[in-house]
Amino acid sequence: METLSETQFAYLLLTPALILLGVIAVYPLATTFSMSLFADQLTGTARLGEFVGIQNYVDLFTGARDFALPSSFLPTFTTQFPFVTDIYSSALMVTLIFTVFSVLFETLIGFGQALILDQDFRGRRWVRVAIIIPWAVPIVIQGMIWFLMFQPNIGFLVGTSSDPAIMNQLGLIGTTPLRDTADSLFLIIVADVWKTSAFMALLILAGMQSIDRSLYDVAKVAGASRWQQFKLITFPLILPTVLVAMLFRTIDAMRVYGIIETMAGCQTVPSLSCLVVTTFNAPLYGTSATVAFITAGIIAIVVSVYIVNFASEGI
Repeated sequence: METLSETQFAYLLLTPALILLGVIAVYPLATTFSMSLFADQLTGTARLGEFVGIQNYVDLFTGARDFALPSSFLPTFTTQFPFVTDIYSSALMVTLIFTVFSVLFETLIGFGQALILDQDFRGRRWVRVAIIIPWAVPIVIQGMIWFLMFQPNIGFLVGTSSDPAIMNQLGLIGTTPLRDTADSLFLIIVADVWKTSAFMALLILAGMQSIDRSLYDVAKVAGASRWQQFKLITFPLILPTVLVAMLFRTIDAMRVYGIIETMAGCQTVPSLSCLVVTTFNAPLYGTSATVAFITAGIIAIVVSVYIVNFASEGI
C-alpha cells in the first residue's frame, strides 16, 4: 500500500462502495436490458420467451405496439403536416413536459423562498416550518387532496357549466379537468410544484448559509447595491447548489407516477413510468423492460448534460 499513489489509494478505498453500487444498481439495470431482448405476447410472430434482440425497441419506436399500450410511446405525426397532432397522447412527451415545467417552477419558487429565509427576521423559524409542511405530505395523501379539490360537485376549485368557478372563468381548466389530459397535466404540475418547491428551497438555502458573510460586508463598504451583491456574490456561489438540486429533481420528475395515479390515473395522463407499470401488470415483461431501459437511458442522457454543464462551470 505504501507504493500506491494518492489516486490509487483513493480508488482502493472506494472499491467496496463501487462493488455495492454495482450490486444494487448495475445488476438490476443489466437484468432489465436482458429481459427487454426476449419476446412477450406482443412481439410479432415470435414465441413467448424467445430471444428477439432489439425487436421490442423497434416495435416501440415505430408505434407497432401502441394498440396495446395505454398511450403511444412517441408523439403522433401526420404525413400532411410536419408537426405533432396530439402531444398529450405520447408518454414520452407528457413526461418531458412535466419534467421541464415542474423543475423550472420549483427552482424559481424555491430560489425565492430561500432568498427570503436567508434573511434575518422575527419568526423565521416558523416560516421555515410552514414552507416544509407540503414536502412532508405523502404523495398518496397529496394526490387525494388535489383529486377532491377538482372533483366536480365536490371540489371548491371547479364548478359546473351553469355555475363555473374562478379557474373555469379564467379558462385555465374545464368543468371536468381530471378527465382531460391537458387539464390534468396542468393540475399535476401545479400540485408537484406546491409539494416539491420546499425541497428545492431547503437545498438552495443550505448553499446560501455556507456563503462567507464577510463578502457582503466588503461589498457594502465598496458601495455595492443589493442587486450587485446578488449578481456578483450570491448567484455565482449558489449556482453549483442550484444545479445539483435541479439534477436531483429532474431525475425524480422523469420517474413520475404516484401523483398521476392518485389524481387522474395513467389512462388520462400517461407517463413513461405508467407504461412500465401497466405493461408489467399485463403481464408484458419484454415491453415493460424495454420502456424501463429506455427511461433509464433518457435519464442518463439528462444526467450527462448536467455533468457537462458542471464541468463548464468549474464545479
